[in-house]
Amino acid sequence: MKNRRCPRCQKHFAAPARYCTVDGTPLVEVSFAAPPTPPAAPGIRISAARPRLSDADRPEVAPADAARFRSLSGTVLDDRYEIGQKIGEGGMSWVYQATERGTGESLAIKVLPPRLTRDRDAVERLRREAEIATRFNHPNVCPILRLGETADGVLYLVMPFLPGETLGDYEGRVREIDVGEGIRILVQVCDGLQHAHDLGVIHRDLKPENVMLVPEGIGAELRRAVVMDFGLAKERRAGAQVAQLTQTGIVLGTPEFMSPEQIRGRALDGRSDVYALGVLAFELFTGELPFTGKNAQEMMVARLRGLPRSLRSVRPGLPSRLETVISRALALAADDRYQSMTELAAAFEGVLQTGVLSRFFRRV
Repeated sequence: MKNRRCPRCQKHFAAPARYCTVDGTPLVEVSFAAPPTPPAAPGIRISAARPRLSDADRPEVAPADAARFRSLSGTVLDDRYEIGQKIGEGGMSWVYQATERGTGESLAIKVLPPRLTRDRDAVERLRREAEIATRFNHPNVCPILRLGETADGVLYLVMPFLPGETLGDYEGRVREIDVGEGIRILVQVCDGLQHAHDLGVIHRDLKPENVMLVPEGIGAELRRAVVMDFGLAKERRAGAQVAQLTQTGIVLGTPEFMSPEQIRGRALDGRSDVYALGVLAFELFTGELPFTGKNAQEMMVARLRGLPRSLRSVRPGLPSRLETVISRALALAADDRYQSMTELAAAFEGVLQTGVLSRFFRRV
């Protein structure tokens, strides 16, 4: 079958995807054998399984770097963290499951991939992420517990291990998201981002792959949404050095979720994340994006013109009030959007007016 691959991070995606959700790079078509994917309901996305890359498919790295990373699983970092299997891989980082000696606590260890270990900006971005995320203290935001470096120069972040799946994987698995459950997830994302905004931190790369759903409750019927990966985050009071490190966010961010002001390279505030969450919400309930185009340029132009599709034109059965909320979040001008994540969360909660919907809702 025809598959598509990101030439930058080497991740595979199923058609009709055109851009990498990790780094925004246009995808190239490749031949890839995979089991057939069951047909999706009209307008609902099903995520194809993402295969592990063979050594031949991985980008070329220096032999010394490759040797270090081949031996990372099964090693012990700082005589403290026993490294297990790799549980995540993207263009900007690799994540391993780990166990802390003595306590037995399950953790996640995030490291730079080999090709970025000698990239000064990438290293500084990882350090910056640690500086920002160690200040987080909220159930809907993933904190960084520690920044460390091995004797041979492997920089790593220690995070809580979160069982579950990404919102992107959940969307593909469930096909058609229940309105009540979807709103409950979105409100938790709002709560987590408001916490970051209160600390002066803008995420700048919100997307389904950066939200984890952690099973909770009896029978794991409830899921706690946790916002991840503040690698492109920027503080509103950042100085010139930090601005220089994050100025490439327009390139490194995910094109499908960028606000108009981010596309234009203008100064950002929390309302840019409000816009990105509007795009995420549209996709969550429909499986499609609010703006269409044949390429990244056309999609960006559509957003700059402020002409999103109607939510119910894609999925007619959705509440009209939900369509109104998402439309306002996607307003072209930041002044016309919700002015905070708290305000957006209240608007989502206002959609839950019937007993049928309300029984799904519980803020964590």
